[in-house]
Amino acid sequence: MAAVATLLLLMPLVGFLFVLANGTGLKERAIGIVGTGVVALSFVFAVVAFFLLLRHSDRELTVHLFNWINVGTLHVPAALLVDPLSITMCLFVTGISALIHLYSIGYMKGEKDFRKFFLYLNLFVFSMLLLVLANNLLVTFVGWEGVGVCSYWLVSYYFDRDSAASAGKKAFLYNRVGDIGLLIAMFLLFHATHTLNYLGVFHAAGTLSPTVATLTVLALLLAATGKSAQIPLFNWLPDAMEGPTPVSALIHAATMVTAGVFLLVRMSPVLAMSPDGRATIAVIGGVTAFVAATIATSQKDIKKVLAFSTVSQIGYMVLAVGVGAYSAAIFLMIAHAFFKALLFLGSGSVIHSLNGEQDMRKMGGLAKYLPLTFPTFLIGWLTISGIPPFAGFFAKGDVLTNVFEHNKPLWALGIITAILTAYYMSRLFVLTFRGTERFREDTHGHDPHESPWVMTAPLVVLAVLSVLGGLINLPWAHGRSLAGFLSPVLGFVPKVAAASTAAQWGLAAVDVAAAVFGLLAAFSIWQHITESSRFESSFLEHVWRWDDFYDATIGRPLTEAAVFSDVVIEPKVIDGAVTGVAVATRNSAEGLRKLQSGFARQYALAMVLGFAVIIAYLVARVH
Repeated sequence: MAAVATLLLLMPLVGFLFVLANGTGLKERAIGIVGTGVVALSFVFAVVAFFLLLRHSDRELTVHLFNWINVGTLHVPAALLVDPLSITMCLFVTGISALIHLYSIGYMKGEKDFRKFFLYLNLFVFSMLLLVLANNLLVTFVGWEGVGVCSYWLVSYYFDRDSAASAGKKAFLYNRVGDIGLLIAMFLLFHATHTLNYLGVFHAAGTLSPTVATLTVLALLLAATGKSAQIPLFNWLPDAMEGPTPVSALIHAATMVTAGVFLLVRMSPVLAMSPDGRATIAVIGGVTAFVAATIATSQKDIKKVLAFSTVSQIGYMVLAVGVGAYSAAIFLMIAHAFFKALLFLGSGSVIHSLNGEQDMRKMGGLAKYLPLTFPTFLIGWLTISGIPPFAGFFAKGDVLTNVFEHNKPLWALGIITAILTAYYMSRLFVLTFRGTERFREDTHGHDPHESPWVMTAPLVVLAVLSVLGGLINLPWAHGRSLAGFLSPVLGFVPKVAAASTAAQWGLAAVDVAAAVFGLLAAFSIWQHITESSRFESSFLEHVWRWDDFYDATIGRPLTEAAVFSDVVIEPKVIDGAVTGVAVATRNSAEGLRKLQSGFARQYALAMVLGFAVIIAYLVARVH
């Protein structure tokens, strides 16, 4: 097991180093094969580790690599924790990433920085695997920062475009704000438990005071809002669409944005100590899911609709974590990896067919031109909309059922969000594949074309997974389901009375009704529409003016403060103080210099006058 886990982690790093060491000597084909092959091998090792773990008695193994930090009471090894949660993450991270690597061979063909792109992708996957396999918070933080810097490089891949460069910087800065939360959580936990190892922290979690537990949970939530793009740090993710489409799929489906949810689930024994902290997590998740869904209804860029969809779906996962439904959160995470990778790669195929066009107003009627992209995208659309029997129906239903048992108002908000989800995805589907052909002027008379097999093959695989993905956690599977597999590593949360079988069927019916209502509403509005502006809110299109608010309250005041510092503080206060000391020293020196004339007669006169003053003083004292 130790060797398998180590190879599982190191394969993407080996690919990165191999391509890096061979310089520019490798051709595109070789780079693509190596980059994709090493991630595929990681998936193979993840499958092997999964079956080995099933045979392991306690399903938990620590793989010690080497001693890293040993200072005072701080002992941090470089070690891996192989358990059901980490292996579950590894399976879908490596599997989806391998498909995205394969897709990238076709999508990025001919790019001048093809080699650099695959270097970044391999390093990204390695960082994510390090994050999920680490046995302590500090090694997790290394992977956490690794995916952060790789996202910066990949989002700003077209750095010669100002929009891409700005989007990369925005992603980097927003994530640094979230990182403060993870650092604070580590400081609090080490002070309280004297360890950063997960198993040690979990063993001592029961000794945490309510205040420390709540502060730690809120700090972890801050970290998750940055990495998983939740309110108030969700603004960076839609702008991250400036990177190539495979990057969008990798960040949204398999790696970076799932890291925050993973961290919260990994720390579930600590979350169990703070009911107030969990309630805050649930509210943030529910509100984010709703807000992002409303924004998606008015976006015109096909990738931005999917970006806000990701924010909304991650909100569902965070909501599930907040009510203690950890296995439901992971179930939705896996299903989301399937259908969101399918949707992003499908949108990339659409963009590829239209020579880079992303505006849905310039699409339409593409179904007959894309014989493989269209049916696979249709499956992705139905899956995310929550139509049975696709994976999204079971995964989202699991979340909403658990939320209903704990918090009825948040369940109602989740249902409204489900209606909006079906609506905006149906709008995207209709504007892209149905209706009149609006792309003629931009394609210069050329018909759209289907993508090569390296791009369509991953779509077929992901479509199959989106159809069958619900099987991993069917409610009647009991111990053999995903929930049963994960249960040994999840923290205890007091359960309320579970819904009866009739109630569960009723909730499922409500889920289906919500999806169908949203779908029919979108088709009735957008099927034959000629003027879309009256159905699209400028307020929603501009993200609830969230960026404007941050610009007005943070950006501009800080800019004005910087200008004031440059014009006043720096030259007049700081430089003035330094110059004032110099001038005062010079003036005092000028005054003292006059006393040092160099003439002996002046020195003799001063001595005589001094003696005279002393004698006069002494005589005055005698009398």
